[in-house]
Amino acid sequence: MALAPTLKTWLLVLPAVAVLGVAGYRASGHGHAAQVDVGEPLAVSRATVQEALEPVMPEALARRLAGFERSAALPSGLPLDIRADIEGETDLFAYAQRLKVQAEQGNHEARWMLSRVYDYCAQYAVDPGGYRLDNNVLAGLGLSAAPAMVQARERVAQRCGGFVPGDKLGPSLVFNERRRAALQGNLAAEAALFAEGEPLHSNEQYRRDLVERVRTSRDPEAYMALAPGMGTRAAGDKALVDMVAGEQLSEMAWRVAACQLGLPCGADSVLMNSYCANGGICSQDGTQDFQDFVYDAAVSRQGAGKMNEWIKQLIGKRNGQ
Repeated sequence: MALAPTLKTWLLVLPAVAVLGVAGYRASGHGHAAQVDVGEPLAVSRATVQEALEPVMPEALARRLAGFERSAALPSGLPLDIRADIEGETDLFAYAQRLKVQAEQGNHEARWMLSRVYDYCAQYAVDPGGYRLDNNVLAGLGLSAAPAMVQARERVAQRCGGFVPGDKLGPSLVFNERRRAALQGNLAAEAALFAEGEPLHSNEQYRRDLVERVRTSRDPEAYMALAPGMGTRAAGDKALVDMVAGEQLSEMAWRVAACQLGLPCGADSVLMNSYCANGGICSQDGTQDFQDFVYDAAVSRQGAGKMNEWIKQLIGKRNGQ
Protein backbone atom coordinates (compact mmCIF):
# COMPACT_ATOMS: atom_id res chain seq x y z
CA MET A 1 0.00 0.00 0.00
CA ALA A 2 1.18 3.47 -0.72
CA LEU A 3 2.38 5.22 2.39
CA ALA A 4 2.33 8.81 1.32
CA PRO A 5 3.29 10.88 4.36
CA THR A 6 -0.10 12.45 4.94
CA LEU A 7 0.71 12.64 8.66
CA LYS A 8 3.29 15.37 8.26
CA THR A 9 1.10 17.98 9.89
CA TRP A 10 1.25 16.25 13.24
CA LEU A 11 4.09 13.76 13.42
CA LEU A 12 7.81 14.28 13.67
CA VAL A 13 9.05 15.30 10.22
CA LEU A 14 12.80 15.56 9.92
CA PRO A 15 14.04 18.87 8.52
CA ALA A 16 16.64 16.72 6.80
CA VAL A 17 14.02 15.53 4.32
CA ALA A 18 14.26 18.93 2.67
CA VAL A 19 18.05 18.65 2.70
CA LEU A 20 17.83 15.34 0.88
CA GLY A 21 15.88 17.11 -1.82
CA VAL A 22 18.95 19.17 -2.69
CA ALA A 23 21.72 16.87 -1.48
CA GLY A 24 20.91 13.86 -3.54
CA TYR A 25 17.39 12.41 -3.30
CA ARG A 26 16.64 11.30 -6.82
CA ALA A 27 13.10 10.05 -6.89
CA SER A 28 12.74 11.69 -10.28
CA GLY A 29 15.92 10.05 -11.54
CA HIS A 30 17.92 13.21 -12.29
CA GLY A 31 21.48 12.01 -11.83
CA HIS A 32 23.59 10.89 -8.90
CA ALA A 33 24.36 14.07 -6.98
CA ALA A 34 22.93 17.56 -7.11
CA GLN A 35 25.45 20.36 -7.17
CA VAL A 36 24.63 22.62 -4.27
CA ASP A 37 26.47 25.20 -2.22
CA VAL A 38 24.99 25.07 1.26
CA GLY A 39 28.09 25.37 3.39
CA GLU A 40 30.76 23.08 4.77
CA PRO A 41 28.50 20.61 6.69
CA LEU A 42 26.84 19.54 3.45
CA ALA A 43 29.90 19.66 1.20
CA VAL A 44 30.31 16.34 -0.60
CA SER A 45 33.51 15.81 -2.57
CA ARG A 46 33.80 13.82 -5.77
CA ALA A 47 35.84 11.26 -3.83
CA THR A 48 33.08 10.92 -1.26
CA VAL A 49 30.51 10.38 -3.99
CA GLN A 50 32.68 7.77 -5.65
CA GLU A 51 33.36 6.05 -2.32
CA ALA A 52 29.63 5.85 -1.59
CA LEU A 53 28.79 4.51 -5.03
CA GLU A 54 31.52 1.93 -5.45
CA PRO A 55 30.40 -0.67 -2.88
CA VAL A 56 26.75 -0.40 -3.88
CA MET A 57 26.48 -0.96 -7.59
CA PRO A 58 28.71 -4.07 -7.82
CA GLU A 59 26.84 -5.55 -4.87
CA ALA A 60 23.48 -4.98 -6.51
CA LEU A 61 24.76 -6.32 -9.81
CA ALA A 62 26.25 -9.41 -8.18
CA ARG A 63 23.04 -10.15 -6.33
CA ARG A 64 21.03 -9.66 -9.47
CA LEU A 65 23.25 -12.00 -11.46
CA ALA A 66 23.08 -14.53 -8.66
CA GLY A 67 19.33 -14.27 -8.83
CA PHE A 68 19.36 -15.14 -12.52
CA GLU A 69 21.71 -18.05 -11.90
CA ARG A 70 19.43 -19.56 -9.31
CA SER A 71 16.19 -18.70 -11.13
CA ALA A 72 15.70 -22.28 -12.24
CA ALA A 73 15.86 -23.37 -8.63
CA LEU A 74 13.34 -20.84 -7.33
CA PRO A 75 10.46 -22.64 -5.66
CA SER A 76 7.22 -22.36 -7.58
CA GLY A 77 5.22 -22.09 -4.39
CA LEU A 78 5.06 -19.68 -1.46
CA PRO A 79 3.99 -20.11 2.14
CA LEU A 80 0.27 -20.48 2.71
CA ASP A 81 0.42 -16.95 4.11
CA ILE A 82 1.87 -15.20 1.08
CA ARG A 83 1.95 -11.95 3.01
CA ALA A 84 4.28 -13.12 5.76
CA ASP A 85 7.63 -12.72 4.01
CA ILE A 86 7.32 -9.00 3.42
CA GLU A 87 7.88 -8.59 7.15
CA GLY A 88 10.43 -11.33 7.78
CA GLU A 89 12.26 -11.78 4.48
CA THR A 90 15.65 -10.07 4.38
CA ASP A 91 16.00 -10.46 0.60
CA LEU A 92 12.97 -8.77 -0.93
CA PHE A 93 14.36 -9.10 -4.43
CA ALA A 94 14.27 -12.90 -4.14
CA TYR A 95 10.83 -12.70 -2.51
CA ALA A 96 9.61 -10.61 -5.44
CA GLN A 97 10.84 -13.23 -7.90
CA ARG A 98 8.81 -15.90 -6.11
CA LEU A 99 5.79 -13.62 -6.09
CA LYS A 100 6.14 -12.95 -9.83
CA VAL A 101 6.05 -16.66 -10.60
CA GLN A 102 2.79 -17.01 -8.68
CA ALA A 103 1.34 -13.77 -10.05
CA GLU A 104 1.91 -14.85 -13.64
CA GLN A 105 0.01 -18.02 -12.83
CA GLY A 106 -3.02 -15.92 -11.86
CA ASN A 107 -2.52 -15.57 -8.10
CA HIS A 108 -3.92 -12.09 -7.39
CA GLU A 109 -2.77 -12.18 -3.77
CA ALA A 110 0.81 -12.67 -4.95
CA ARG A 111 0.42 -9.76 -7.39
CA TRP A 112 -0.90 -7.52 -4.61
CA MET A 113 2.08 -8.35 -2.41
CA LEU A 114 4.40 -7.81 -5.37
CA SER A 115 3.01 -4.29 -5.65
CA ARG A 116 3.75 -3.77 -1.97
CA VAL A 117 7.37 -4.87 -2.39
CA TYR A 118 7.77 -2.55 -5.37
CA ASP A 119 6.24 0.31 -3.38
CA TYR A 120 8.51 -0.32 -0.40
CA CYS A 121 11.71 -0.58 -2.47
CA ALA A 122 11.04 2.09 -5.12
CA GLN A 123 12.93 4.99 -3.55
CA TYR A 124 16.00 2.82 -3.13
CA ALA A 125 15.83 1.13 -6.52
CA VAL A 126 15.67 4.32 -8.57
CA ASP A 127 19.31 5.04 -7.60
CA PRO A 128 20.93 2.67 -5.07
CA GLY A 129 24.21 4.57 -4.99
CA GLY A 130 22.52 7.91 -4.51
CA TYR A 131 20.31 6.45 -1.78
CA ARG A 132 23.37 5.37 0.19
CA LEU A 133 25.04 8.72 -0.46
CA ASP A 134 21.98 10.50 0.92
CA ASN A 135 22.25 8.36 4.04
CA ASN A 136 25.85 9.45 4.49
CA VAL A 137 24.90 13.11 4.08
CA LEU A 138 21.99 12.78 6.49
CA ALA A 139 24.12 11.00 9.07
CA GLY A 140 26.69 13.78 8.92
CA LEU A 141 24.27 16.61 9.60
CA GLY A 142 24.31 16.12 13.35
CA LEU A 143 20.55 16.48 13.73
CA SER A 144 19.19 14.81 16.85
CA ALA A 145 16.37 13.12 14.93
CA ALA A 146 18.48 12.01 11.96
CA PRO A 147 19.74 8.65 13.32
CA ALA A 148 16.25 7.15 13.34
CA MET A 149 15.70 8.04 9.69
CA VAL A 150 19.17 6.84 8.68
CA GLN A 151 18.57 3.54 10.44
CA ALA A 152 15.20 3.11 8.72
CA ARG A 153 16.68 3.95 5.31
CA GLU A 154 19.57 1.54 5.83
CA ARG A 155 17.11 -1.23 6.59
CA VAL A 156 15.34 -0.49 3.30
CA ALA A 157 18.69 -0.59 1.46
CA GLN A 158 19.63 -3.92 3.04
CA ARG A 159 16.30 -5.57 2.25
CA CYS A 160 15.95 -4.15 -1.28
CA GLY A 161 19.59 -4.66 -2.29
CA GLY A 162 18.88 -6.76 -5.38
CA PHE A 163 16.83 -4.12 -7.21
CA VAL A 164 18.43 -1.77 -9.74
CA PRO A 165 17.21 1.25 -11.76
CA GLY A 166 16.53 -0.99 -14.75
CA ASP A 167 13.70 -2.63 -12.79
CA LYS A 168 11.85 0.68 -13.17
CA LEU A 169 10.18 0.48 -9.80
CA GLY A 170 7.93 3.46 -9.23
CA PRO A 171 4.33 4.71 -9.11
CA SER A 172 3.49 3.55 -12.63
CA LEU A 173 4.63 -0.03 -12.06
CA VAL A 174 2.98 -0.18 -8.62
CA PHE A 175 -0.29 1.12 -10.05
CA ASN A 176 -0.26 -1.32 -12.95
CA GLU A 177 0.34 -4.29 -10.68
CA ARG A 178 -2.44 -3.19 -8.34
CA ARG A 179 -4.89 -2.64 -11.12
CA ARG A 180 -4.20 -6.11 -12.50
CA ALA A 181 -4.64 -7.61 -9.03
CA ALA A 182 -7.87 -5.67 -8.49
CA LEU A 183 -9.31 -6.78 -11.82
CA GLN A 184 -8.50 -10.35 -10.82
CA GLY A 185 -10.50 -9.89 -7.62
CA ASN A 186 -8.04 -8.76 -4.95
CA LEU A 187 -9.88 -6.58 -2.44
CA ALA A 188 -6.82 -4.88 -0.94
CA ALA A 189 -5.64 -3.86 -4.40
CA GLU A 190 -9.10 -2.57 -5.24
CA ALA A 191 -9.12 -0.54 -2.02
CA ALA A 192 -5.68 0.85 -2.80
CA LEU A 193 -6.84 2.07 -6.22
CA PHE A 194 -9.76 3.83 -4.57
CA ALA A 195 -7.45 5.45 -2.03
CA GLU A 196 -5.14 6.62 -4.80
CA GLY A 197 -8.03 8.29 -6.64
CA GLU A 198 -8.19 5.67 -9.40
CA PRO A 199 -11.13 3.41 -8.43
CA LEU A 200 -12.28 0.67 -10.77
CA HIS A 201 -15.61 2.52 -10.99
CA SER A 202 -16.45 6.12 -10.09
CA ASN A 203 -20.13 6.04 -9.17
CA GLU A 204 -21.34 6.64 -5.60
CA GLN A 205 -22.88 3.19 -5.16
CA TYR A 206 -19.61 1.50 -6.06
CA ARG A 207 -17.64 3.60 -3.57
CA ARG A 208 -20.03 2.83 -0.76
CA ASP A 209 -20.21 -0.85 -1.64
CA LEU A 210 -16.42 -1.08 -1.73
CA VAL A 211 -16.11 0.34 1.78
CA GLU A 212 -18.77 -2.08 3.01
CA ARG A 213 -16.98 -4.99 1.38
CA VAL A 214 -13.73 -4.01 3.09
CA ARG A 215 -15.44 -3.82 6.47
CA THR A 216 -17.18 -7.13 5.96
CA SER A 217 -13.92 -8.80 4.91
CA ARG A 218 -12.09 -7.83 8.12
CA ASP A 219 -8.96 -8.06 5.97
CA PRO A 220 -6.27 -5.91 7.60
CA GLU A 221 -4.47 -5.40 4.28
CA ALA A 222 -7.66 -4.03 2.74
CA TYR A 223 -8.30 -1.78 5.76
CA MET A 224 -4.81 -0.28 5.57
CA ALA A 225 -4.98 0.10 1.80
CA LEU A 226 -8.32 1.90 2.02
CA ALA A 227 -7.29 4.24 4.86
CA PRO A 228 -5.77 7.12 2.85
CA GLY A 229 -9.00 7.44 0.90
CA MET A 230 -11.07 7.68 4.09
CA GLY A 231 -9.33 10.73 5.52
CA THR A 232 -9.72 14.32 4.44
CA ARG A 233 -9.86 13.22 0.79
CA ALA A 234 -13.30 11.81 1.54
CA ALA A 235 -14.66 15.03 2.99
CA GLY A 236 -17.95 15.94 1.31
CA ASP A 237 -18.36 12.60 -0.44
CA LYS A 238 -22.04 11.77 0.01
CA ALA A 239 -21.34 8.11 -0.74
CA LEU A 240 -19.28 7.83 2.45
CA VAL A 241 -21.62 9.46 4.96
CA ASP A 242 -21.58 7.55 8.28
CA MET A 243 -18.69 5.40 7.04
CA VAL A 244 -15.90 6.76 9.32
CA ALA A 245 -14.63 9.13 6.67
CA GLY A 246 -13.80 12.72 5.91
CA GLU A 247 -11.42 13.64 8.74
CA GLN A 248 -7.73 13.22 9.40
CA LEU A 249 -8.51 11.08 12.43
CA SER A 250 -10.82 8.85 10.41
CA GLU A 251 -7.85 7.81 8.28
CA MET A 252 -5.97 6.98 11.48
CA ALA A 253 -8.95 5.00 12.75
CA TRP A 254 -8.85 2.77 9.67
CA ARG A 255 -5.10 2.29 10.05
CA VAL A 256 -5.27 1.40 13.74
CA ALA A 257 -8.22 -0.90 13.05
CA ALA A 258 -6.02 -2.70 10.51
CA CYS A 259 -3.40 -3.20 13.22
CA GLN A 260 -6.00 -4.55 15.63
CA LEU A 261 -7.21 -6.97 12.96
CA GLY A 262 -3.74 -8.44 12.63
CA LEU A 263 -1.62 -6.34 10.28
CA PRO A 264 1.99 -6.26 11.53
CA CYS A 265 2.36 -2.83 13.09
CA GLY A 266 5.24 -3.27 15.53
CA ALA A 267 8.27 -1.07 15.90
CA ASP A 268 10.14 -3.13 13.27
CA SER A 269 7.22 -3.51 10.87
CA VAL A 270 7.22 -2.47 7.23
CA LEU A 271 4.58 0.10 8.15
CA MET A 272 6.73 1.92 10.71
CA ASN A 273 9.88 1.49 8.62
CA SER A 274 8.21 2.99 5.54
CA TYR A 275 6.86 6.03 7.34
CA CYS A 276 10.29 6.82 8.73
CA ALA A 277 12.45 5.91 5.72
CA ASN A 278 10.24 7.26 2.94
CA GLY A 279 8.42 10.10 4.66
CA GLY A 280 10.72 11.22 7.46
CA ILE A 281 7.93 10.48 9.94
CA CYS A 282 9.80 8.77 12.74
CA SER A 283 8.89 7.93 16.30
CA GLN A 284 11.23 9.34 18.92
CA ASP A 285 10.74 6.10 20.83
CA GLY A 286 12.17 3.23 18.83
CA THR A 287 10.11 0.68 20.76
CA GLN A 288 6.70 2.15 19.88
CA ASP A 289 4.31 0.23 17.67
CA PHE A 290 2.06 2.10 15.24
CA GLN A 291 -0.97 2.28 17.51
CA ASP A 292 1.00 3.76 20.42
CA PHE A 293 2.73 6.11 17.98
CA VAL A 294 -0.60 7.41 16.69
CA TYR A 295 -2.10 7.97 20.12
CA ASP A 296 1.09 9.56 21.38
CA ALA A 297 1.75 11.90 18.46
CA ALA A 298 -1.50 12.35 16.56
CA VAL A 299 -4.52 12.14 18.82
CA SER A 300 -5.41 14.75 21.37
CA ARG A 301 -6.90 13.75 24.71
CA GLN A 302 -10.25 15.02 23.49
CA GLY A 303 -9.96 13.08 20.23
CA ALA A 304 -8.98 9.75 21.80
CA GLY A 305 -12.54 8.86 22.77
CA LYS A 306 -13.79 9.57 19.27
CA MET A 307 -11.00 7.46 17.78
CA ASN A 308 -11.80 4.57 20.08
CA GLU A 309 -15.47 4.62 19.13
CA TRP A 310 -14.64 4.72 15.44
CA ILE A 311 -12.26 1.78 15.77
CA LYS A 312 -14.89 -0.23 17.64
CA GLN A 313 -17.32 0.57 14.84
CA LEU A 314 -14.85 -0.51 12.17
CA ILE A 315 -13.92 -3.84 13.70
CA GLY A 316 -17.34 -4.68 15.09
CA LYS A 317 -16.64 -4.26 18.81
CA ARG A 318 -19.40 -3.19 21.17
CA ASN A 319 -19.15 -1.25 24.38
CA GLY A 320 -18.42 -3.58 27.24
CA GLN A 321 -16.85 -6.31 25.10
